[in-house]
Amino acid sequence: MKERGKYYAVVADDHAIVRSGLRAALETPGQIDPDGIEVTGEAENGLEAIALARQHKPDLLLLDVQMPLAGGAEVVVEVRRWSPDTKIVVLTGVTAIGMISALVDSGVDGLFSKGDDNQELYMRLPSILRGQRYIARRFVAALKEKPKGAQLTGRERQMLNMILAGHSNKDIAGILGISVKTVDKHRTSMMQKLDVHSVPQLMAFALREGLVDPASEL
Repeated sequence: MKERGKYYAVVADDHAIVRSGLRAALETPGQIDPDGIEVTGEAENGLEAIALARQHKPDLLLLDVQMPLAGGAEVVVEVRRWSPDTKIVVLTGVTAIGMISALVDSGVDGLFSKGDDNQELYMRLPSILRGQRYIARRFVAALKEKPKGAQLTGRERQMLNMILAGHSNKDIAGILGISVKTVDKHRTSMMQKLDVHSVPQLMAFALREGLVDPASEL
C-alpha cells in the first residue's frame, strides 16, 4: 500500500476530450492529490491500455469500459496479469447489470458512472489509491440481485466475446497464448454455467443479460 510519494496514472478512453479532462484533474496539485498525479500515458483503445499498463505499471488506471479492440472486461483481466498492483478504476455509461456485476466480480478497485458528477470520482480516488474499494451508489442496490451471467470468470467473459465475434477455439488459443484444450475447457464450463448448448443460444442469452461487451472487436 503506497502511503507517500508520487503517484503515476494511465488514462484510457476512446474520446480525446475525456482523456484531456481526466489528465488535467489528475495532474493539478490539490485537485486529487496534494502533489498531483502524473499521467504517464493515454490510451484510445483497449490494446493500448494493456500495453501502457504493462510498460509503466502505474499506480492507477482510469479505464472506460467501452473501447475499440479490447473492451473493459478484457483489459481488466490482462492488466491484472501484467501489473497486479495497479489500482483499476472503471468509468462507464453501461447500465446492464450483467456487465456491472462482472466488473465488480473481476476485482476492479473502483466503479463509477459517467452519468454522475466527477467530484465523486475525484473525492474517492485518494482512498482507492490507499487500498480501499468504492462502487458508486447507483450500482450498489442493483448488485444485490446478481444475474446468472455473474457466475462467469473474467477469462470466461473474455472468451465469450471472442466466440460471439466468430473466433474459433484455435483462434482464441493463439490470441490468448493458451492451449486449444484449455480454451475448450473454459468454453464448456461457460456454457454449462449459462445452461446453453449452441452459439446462437449463447448469443441470445448474452444480449438479453447484458453480457456482451459492445466495444469488443476481438
